[in-house]
Amino acid sequence: MKRISLIALALLGVSPLGYSAENNLPSNRVALASTLQQDNKPTLPEIEVRPPQVTDPAETSTETTPAETPGIETMPRDASPIGDPTLQATEPDAAASAVSPQSASNSAMGGQSTPASDAPFSESFDSLSDQIFGRTMSNPSGLNSIFRSETSLFEAPRMGTIVDRDALDRRQATSMFRALQNEVGVMLQQTGNGQVSPFIRGLTGQQILVLVDGIRMNTSILRPGPNQYVGTIDPGSIDRIEIIRGAESALWGSDAIGGVINVVTRSASPLEGNHLSPMFSQYYSTAEASSYTRTGFSGWYGATGFTGGVSYLDTGELDRGGDLGRQPGTDYKQYAGDIKLQRMLNEYHMFTFAMQHFEQYDLKRSDRFLPFVLGPAPDGSVPTQRPTVFDPQQRDLIYGRLEGLLPDDLFFGDAYSVTLSGMRTKEASVVDRYASNDPAAVPTRRELSEFDDIGWGVTMSMIKDMEDFGKLTYGTDFYSESIDATRVRIDNPTLPGATATPTDPQYPDDSKADRVGVYASWYVPLTERLDATTSVRYENINVSGTPNFDTIGPTFFQRTYQDWIASTGLSYLVTDELRLFGGYHEGFRAPTVDDLTADKTFLQNGQSTPIVGNLDVQPEHSNTYEVGLKFNYDRLRLQVTEFWTDFDSFISRDVVGGTRFLTNQNAYINGTELNGEYLLGRNLALYGNFYYTYGTITTSGEPISRIPPTQGILGLRLNDPCHQGYFDVFTWMVDRADRYSSSNLGDVRFIPGGTPGYATLNVRTGRSFGDRNQHRLSVSLENITDKYYRVLGSGVDGQGFNAVFGYQYAL
Repeated sequence: MKRISLIALALLGVSPLGYSAENNLPSNRVALASTLQQDNKPTLPEIEVRPPQVTDPAETSTETTPAETPGIETMPRDASPIGDPTLQATEPDAAASAVSPQSASNSAMGGQSTPASDAPFSESFDSLSDQIFGRTMSNPSGLNSIFRSETSLFEAPRMGTIVDRDALDRRQATSMFRALQNEVGVMLQQTGNGQVSPFIRGLTGQQILVLVDGIRMNTSILRPGPNQYVGTIDPGSIDRIEIIRGAESALWGSDAIGGVINVVTRSASPLEGNHLSPMFSQYYSTAEASSYTRTGFSGWYGATGFTGGVSYLDTGELDRGGDLGRQPGTDYKQYAGDIKLQRMLNEYHMFTFAMQHFEQYDLKRSDRFLPFVLGPAPDGSVPTQRPTVFDPQQRDLIYGRLEGLLPDDLFFGDAYSVTLSGMRTKEASVVDRYASNDPAAVPTRRELSEFDDIGWGVTMSMIKDMEDFGKLTYGTDFYSESIDATRVRIDNPTLPGATATPTDPQYPDDSKADRVGVYASWYVPLTERLDATTSVRYENINVSGTPNFDTIGPTFFQRTYQDWIASTGLSYLVTDELRLFGGYHEGFRAPTVDDLTADKTFLQNGQSTPIVGNLDVQPEHSNTYEVGLKFNYDRLRLQVTEFWTDFDSFISRDVVGGTRFLTNQNAYINGTELNGEYLLGRNLALYGNFYYTYGTITTSGEPISRIPPTQGILGLRLNDPCHQGYFDVFTWMVDRADRYSSSNLGDVRFIPGGTPGYATLNVRTGRSFGDRNQHRLSVSLENITDKYYRVLGSGVDGQGFNAVFGYQYAL
């Protein structure tokens, strides 16, 4: 008798990690051995795969023989009353835990099934309990999810959201900007088109941790404030995006102060048996005159799954709102490719191998092209143009992962995950400097810079159900990187005989950094209704290099930073549908190579201000307190939270003698976040979100730079499950922002006197066609009123009226 293998864990409510089969709550009241036991090893109840029933009433129902799936026994049974294939456990207790077809689907379409007339509303729209962190084919053990274990939005003692594949398709995500747009508490700044820096709770850059399949994307070259590196992920390769707000350094280490974003990539599904499924996506946007094409595949054969694809994006200049025309310096091109192989070694262990490559070229800093400037700075000066082009902007990732189940008599764990990864961030740029704004002027100086950051890492995680004592997740991670960097200067580059002169690179050419951390997270039910999760971590970081400071010349340095970090979250089940949560969470960020040694310039009031590192700057420390409520009623799903973050060491920049350098200061941030939906009918929902953030550097009394203005969305969404169709109309509303810090004054990305508030009206609709719903057409009409706007601190103006047309094909 074949048993379901590890790869199907992500598709069942029965978990090997001590979760209740009835409600997915981590529970000491459900013994691990009661559902998982065979030959002294954990396993799962037998399941069967049932074929879909034809949903078109005009068609005649016919019997279908289910496909034979490796590792899953299939048996004939009456056709399911639900449109998509479902899993039916043979044991009554396990049946209650089977996930809905919408949650189980890993198809490119991500469609919904047709609910019965008397079914709860959660059959049409996922409830908070249905949205699970860690339940994917990419992460069957759950140990590489954003919480390092499997938990639902309703159970988690934090404010979180999941952007699934269906949501990405509705957003017609051709970039990470579109993939993350309008998420509660997430403001997206773009210094250049094709670049994106997410702000979470008023923080960005080095203070936000970004993961890809649970692997750190942050490196030591990330700059403070906005940077472009989140944009180096192909949204076509993504299965889902997991987001939590607030510090999570106890689980993930340095940088996780403002929040964590975990990008989970696509994986193959074994549920259809041996198969090969081609996929194709094509989008065209009128505002950018852009075309995005992705060709992919997914399949399963024997004990091996495979998925992958290639994509290409060609973007023209952006058409701005308010009849301002197209913005120069916003066109670029990119291509990407990825492949993932998954191999079941036996019933209990799976190996994954994945490679990703992403490259942008002719990528411009839009704020450094003269026509962007709308007027003189407050002091009357007009910034001179300084065109900056990145070519290439490149990211590579390769990793191998072994994960699986352990015998239930082992005292140290029930499931494990071990990952070995290699990564690369490469950036080359050309900067031209001009003496005047005369259109006929030629550059007086050209700088050619390049750096190549190559690193590798290993992570190991384990989880153990301790019955009455809760659940323990623990592990370690190590990352190491080295940087090669060059820069040359060419004076009067347009003149014959101009020669290149080597100069100090942006980072020391011999820079190195490594980090090691050990963590443990203990979940324990204190009472029938009160749960607690306590996490602790030890982190050690080493950084070295030889910067060439003007005042002292080349100086080798080596710095070591270490700290203990802790967090505690409480969750109280007031009723079965209402949960009160709160907690205390420490944040930690060690100075990076950029903080300590960066040699850059900052354009302010038409003048180039030097930016230098500070070898004596100390790590950032924060303490976050938050309290919130989660409503999970049949019609109402809502999360609301209030948070306070105090920094006893906040890294900021001071200007002294015309030079900007780093200092440690005190600061605080306070805010409110709300996200939810109310179901007006079985397929009709009113939804929205809202967030408010306020931040001040108490040492100087200045506002923290780029604190997002108050904003939110309000929309109405109609679903047509039979045809995987939808109609969505919403407005995005943003308040005026005029609390500028002194460093923002004269920066052309900040509109003098304040960034105006705005509201845009948007409509999205789409529907699938074909006998298997394999074709989908979609249309989005964005900023219908052609409103002019700019996201605070961006170098790219907001798009004007935009029509996006999409076509997708997937078997």
